[in-house]
Formats: sequence, structure tokens, C-alpha cells
Amino acid sequence: MSFGEKLNRAWRHLTSSKAEAKRAFPDATLQAIAEAITAGEQTHRGEVRLVVERALPFDCAWDGVTNRQRAIALFADCGVWDTEDNCGVLIYVNLAEHKVDIVADRGIDRKIDRATWQDVCRTMTDGFKQGKFHDASLAAIGQVNALLRQHFPAEGARPNELPDKPLML
Repeated sequence: MSFGEKLNRAWRHLTSSKAEAKRAFPDATLQAIAEAITAGEQTHRGEVRLVVERALPFDCAWDGVTNRQRAIALFADCGVWDTEDNCGVLIYVNLAEHKVDIVADRGIDRKIDRATWQDVCRTMTDGFKQGKFHDASLAAIGQVNALLRQHFPAEGARPNELPDKPLML
């Protein structure tokens, strides 16, 4: 990445505002997402965690950390890897770059391929381009829940291992 590209990227992240993030994901949208995650987790053994990051930390933006690398780091930082059945899924939204990435734990990765996750990401990014953050996020959560229900159906009551409310960074 050239110096100019690094500078442009860092600037984009530095100037990304909390107000923009709040407009994209107001409290009502965050609540609807949490409810969709809670409802979905009643039908499958997966644990879904949505993380919305307004902007990368400056050092990550400057050093060229990719969306995938950041998603993997947050997968670890948020403990999504540490579920009982190795069936955690992190949906990572980078608002400054309008990118989405999904990281699935090894139990899920064995059954759901990368192309399928890319389809879910596209649901979000296509909706985001139209300013439909609420609807696109709920549609993607619905897709994730359907995939998990298909491959990891519920087997009775179990504890909720991760918070269902989206994490806003």
C-alpha cells in the first residue's frame, strides 16, 4: 500500500463519526438485532455475535490491517471462539469501509463454506449501499440463523454463552 493510500485510509477512519454510526444503527435497530439473535439461538446450537465498528483504531488503519484480520482479532477478543460446542459466529461490520466479514468457529467451518458466508455478507453490504442498515442486518441475521438451524439444530435448552446485543465499537 502506497503512502497516499495509507494516508487516505487512515483519514477515512479518523473522520468517521459516532453520529454516523448512531444513524446507521440506532437503539431500535440494535434492539431488533438482539431480539433476532435471541430468537434464532432458541432454534439452533450456534452463538451469534454482531460487532459494529465505526472505524478501525488508527494503528490498524495505518498498518493495513484487513477487514478479515480485524474480524479474526475481534472473534478472539470477544470470546466467540470459546463456546461449548465450538459453534460461535462473529459478524463484523466495518462502517468506515462499508465492509462485512464473518468468522465462524471450527465446528461450523466444517459444514458451512466461505462462499455461503460471502452471500450473507453481500446481503448486508448491498443493503448498506441503499442505506437500509436495519433491514439488511436483520435479513443477514435471518440467513445466519437458518444456516445454523439447518446444520446445528437445537437439542433442548442450553445456556446463552455470548451477549445477544450488538457490540458497538
